[in-house]
Amino acid sequence: MNRRHLKNEIFALLADSEPEEIYRSLLRYPSHLVLNLLFSALCHCQEIVRWRSVYCFGFVVFAMAEENLESARVVMRRFLWSLNDESGGIGWGAPESMAEIMCHHDKLRSEYLHMLISYMCEDGEDDFQDGNYIELPMLQRGLLWGVGRLCKLHTGEMVGKNIVAHLLPYLDSPDKTVVGMAIWCLNQIGINFEIDLSPDMLRKIRKQKIELKIFLDNTLQYINISQLVRSSV
Repeated sequence: MNRRHLKNEIFALLADSEPEEIYRSLLRYPSHLVLNLLFSALCHCQEIVRWRSVYCFGFVVFAMAEENLESARVVMRRFLWSLNDESGGIGWGAPESMAEIMCHHDKLRSEYLHMLISYMCEDGEDDFQDGNYIELPMLQRGLLWGVGRLCKLHTGEMVGKNIVAHLLPYLDSPDKTVVGMAIWCLNQIGINFEIDLSPDMLRKIRKQKIELKIFLDNTLQYINISQLVRSSV
């Protein structure tokens, strides 16, 4: 099968298939061919194709890492480079894909989680306070989706990384979707908004009237943030 036919087949799978079929189909092909097409799919015109490519990175890179950990590290470094100003790119889908991979592979999470969190951090005054803060709200949304996934699946580890303190500044974002994503992340980690947040912060988030479209369980779902807050107090 030539590359064009493979691309069409994989993109059709991402657009229309259930997770089990996508999983079985992609693992039939050489991983290097699949990876290149998944990177391409991160910029696809269909939103569902972009998100399902993120999902696929999780199990494809996991399988790679089980055979050859260094090959999986190369993929992670490729994502990191795409978010580097010197790369000339923007890094669409990179934070989400990195997070999805780390949700499933403990070793890669131990090596790269601090890098993902660094994209939430500003540079500090001290030499050891090196942040890689992402300023673009569209990328922040993807970063927070990835953080939320990790908060749900690896709650204790994310709490140990002081993730709540990293999330709170996003509640002041001028981008309402970023605010909503931060609230969703706090919910994923199990925050009781009434007990764990200050009265001022609680008043702030109760005013939010935001409906998020979030990729969960292989579909795009709508979440009402006001309802989410009420259910978490």
